Amino acid sequence: MTCPYHDDASSTPSSTTTPSATEAIVHDEKAQLDFSGDMSYGDYLQLDTILSAQKPLSPDHNEMLFIVQHQTSELWMKLALQELLAAKQNIANDALPEAFKMLARVSKIMEQLVHAWDVLATMTPPEYSAIRPYLGHSSGFQSYQYRCIEFAMGNKNAAMLKPHEHRADLLAMVKAAHEAPSLYDEALRLMARRGIEVPQTHLERDWTKPYEASEGVEQAWLQVYRNPSAHWDLYQLGEELTDLEDAFRLWRFRHLTTVERVIGFKRGTGGTGGVSYLRKMLDVVLFPEIWSLRTQL
Repeated sequence: MTCPYHDDASSTPSSTTTPSATEAIVHDEKAQLDFSGDMSYGDYLQLDTILSAQKPLSPDHNEMLFIVQHQTSELWMKLALQELLAAKQNIANDALPEAFKMLARVSKIMEQLVHAWDVLATMTPPEYSAIRPYLGHSSGFQSYQYRCIEFAMGNKNAAMLKPHEHRADLLAMVKAAHEAPSLYDEALRLMARRGIEVPQTHLERDWTKPYEASEGVEQAWLQVYRNPSAHWDLYQLGEELTDLEDAFRLWRFRHLTTVERVIGFKRGTGGTGGVSYLRKMLDVVLFPEIWSLRTQL
């Protein structure tokens, strides 16, 4: 395959750095140029595998954009899920400094996912219509990594296991996330271990059920927020969770606006109402008491 960034011998050399000057720089830096017996950049990152994974099904030029945007988003989600699960474990182990670092990283990953929609939004409705027939019923709605992220953040829904029943390995992964305490559940258990009164109903419950807001939990968080100096790490945890949900809301909103811009109000390829479904998801609050307590301060 021809590299799209090859040097063009017919082009005019730069007035400041000529090819010969570039060669001199490389020589002076003693850069390694022979990788016939050593691991290269491409070897380490397995670029042959990654860059051969884009296989458009349509003849349309714009399908490559659609594939790359979703594949890179899945890579970011892989990292986000790793960090979320590790942060949750650190909270369970009272290792808050490590958890804070990981949660801050997930918030930054969410920023990358938000901006990925900016690139996809350059696809116009006619361009998407040209590739849509080739997508079949495939949809981001079926992303098992995204579902694990939602479950880890507390948005539990048993119906979302069904899209993965055809793959035992994926079903096991999503089911484990569905049955485990969420990030917020572990935060509440930490608060109780620190002597903050949290309703017992929210410390031991059926973790497969969606989280339900509690006046008692809001009072627990208010105790922290009204005296931050006495509960500084719990206060910081609350703000890390706020940052995370704020970033997640932005991702959902950008998803909605991009879909509406590209396909209007057509039904999604995965069978949902498309825009109507995404609008409903905007109303889902993951850490409700952290938001509602602000009215009381």
